[in-house]
Amino acid sequence: MRAGDLLRQLDQRLLPRLSVVVSRLGQGPARVPVLGWVTTLSCAAVLATAVLATGGPPLPDRTVGEVTRVGVVDGDSIPGYERTAAADLAALVGSGLLGEGTYALVSLSRYLTPQSLAALVGDVGVAVVFARVPLPGRQTELVRIPAQRVPEDVTAGMVKLAERKEREAADYRARATALGGGGPQERELRQLYRSGAQVAAAEAAAYRAGCACLYGLVVRAAPVELRGVAARPNVRVVDPAPEVHRLERAVFTPPLPEQRDVVRPPADREPTPDATPGTVTGSPTADPVPEERSSPVPEERSSPVPEERSSPVPEKRSSEPAGVTDSSPSPVAPSPTPSAMTPGTLSTSADAVEGDDVESTP
Repeated sequence: MRAGDLLRQLDQRLLPRLSVVVSRLGQGPARVPVLGWVTTLSCAAVLATAVLATGGPPLPDRTVGEVTRVGVVDGDSIPGYERTAAADLAALVGSGLLGEGTYALVSLSRYLTPQSLAALVGDVGVAVVFARVPLPGRQTELVRIPAQRVPEDVTAGMVKLAERKEREAADYRARATALGGGGPQERELRQLYRSGAQVAAAEAAAYRAGCACLYGLVVRAAPVELRGVAARPNVRVVDPAPEVHRLERAVFTPPLPEQRDVVRPPADREPTPDATPGTVTGSPTADPVPEERSSPVPEERSSPVPEERSSPVPEKRSSEPAGVTDSSPSPVAPSPTPSAMTPGTLSTSADAVEGDDVESTP
């Protein structure tokens, strides 16, 4: 019985009798205390009845403030991650559970174009795609593109990225031109601006051309379908995440195709001081075969783009208070300061997946 029906029945049965009792008690000398006690008891009875009828107070959402992380972190063994993810997928398929589907992180063995990705996913539901322009010897921004239709949403997201990168390149050039002084600090800062303009311009050109820049995606499918996805060409590993129920409370970090042994930032070539402004060559326009990365861990370099470069996200499958915020990238990046020119690390993927705009990593 619903709470409203029960309360109506209580009103019909109890209120007439209660009114008679109250009227009689109100005629005596102690009518004020008695009326107060009767009113209090009546309210308590009604509230208790309503709570019992509704099954008690609503339970709080225990997942509020927690973020689930799926993928790899800096220093992880890539072969070890691949084995663990494959074992998790096999166990999920063998259990026969989650027939309605689960989220999974799909890592690719090479960078793909939007059209190549569409041929790969087929009819599997896609939620978000991860992209990076693989410029030789340069660290570039890791971005995520919300995409339910492939390749249409991915291509539209790349156009937005190209527009933002073009604005960044123009801003860097203007700052380099406006920067005065010929001291060592000014020369270094001017070169950072010029290098940032070169990288941003190369990224813009690559995204506008529909580059082979896609290296991972989040899908939702039944375990049996996920096993079929894992067997498709250019799929490196499928990492199921049945513990993820809401994408805005999850962070996915797939490994880059060139990361073969250990997760580490790509090498970043140190720019030459006071180099003549130009363009960075090697913008990918076709699906490249990733290079084998077996050299020692490269020295970390400061990113030429003066945006915040956080270290890779914490470990996979951990739940902790949410400290990740969703924000659209600002059209113009803040100018770097001399104190910001210390060695940094590659930016990482963001956590939440919301909205229609392309979201950059924090």
